[in-house]
Amino acid sequence: MKPEDLKSPFREGERKILIEDRVWYIPLKGLSDSDPFSFPGWEDPCLFGNSAPVHVEYCSGNGAWITEKAAQNPSINWVAVEKKFDRVRKIWAKIKNLKLSNLVVISGEGLFTTQRFFPQSSVEAIYVNFPDPWPKKRHAKNRLIQPVFVQQMARILKPSGSLTLVTDSTEYSAQMIEVVKECVDFNSSLPAPYYKEDGGNYGSSYFEQLWKDQGRAIRYHLFQKKGMEAASSF
Repeated sequence: MKPEDLKSPFREGERKILIEDRVWYIPLKGLSDSDPFSFPGWEDPCLFGNSAPVHVEYCSGNGAWITEKAAQNPSINWVAVEKKFDRVRKIWAKIKNLKLSNLVVISGEGLFTTQRFFPQSSVEAIYVNFPDPWPKKRHAKNRLIQPVFVQQMARILKPSGSLTLVTDSTEYSAQMIEVVKECVDFNSSLPAPYYKEDGGNYGSSYFEQLWKDQGRAIRYHLFQKKGMEAASSF
């Protein structure tokens, strides 16, 4: 399969929520509050068809990291969230070519998708890999890691759940630490300065390799939802 083999299932101007062929389409604009779609549950056959643990990656890019994880960990259900359709197509092609029945890609925006559809305490682990740093100060409000999103991630995580954030931006790293530590639901699993630069066996992605090739340091942050101690992601 090639990425271009995935065609949009919608007619021009059509907007609705649809789960089809390992892709969950969630348009951000044009949806009505009366849309009849109701989340069927992770165990529904249209998604995974089992009750295995669910791990979610936001900002999945072309899917290199999460498809590798899904192939290595078939007993875990993996969810890739990516808002750019050209990248969704690349992830879909990898799912089909690697025959990954434990991976679904969501074509949608992370905060909107999480707020509206993800059930409370239904996810074991969350990963946010190289979110757009929006480096200009006037654009910083557009960053994904904001209090409202952190609160939503805490809501969907189980008490034993872990949250891993990865970035090459020192400024964004500082914001991540500040915002997550201010959330009463999380503790840092790493001592001050609350990040590490050795990812160990964390896995690689396009952006990680790109930034490492340019000599940039990568910062890995690990938090756990208060409750049972979370297992390390590294």
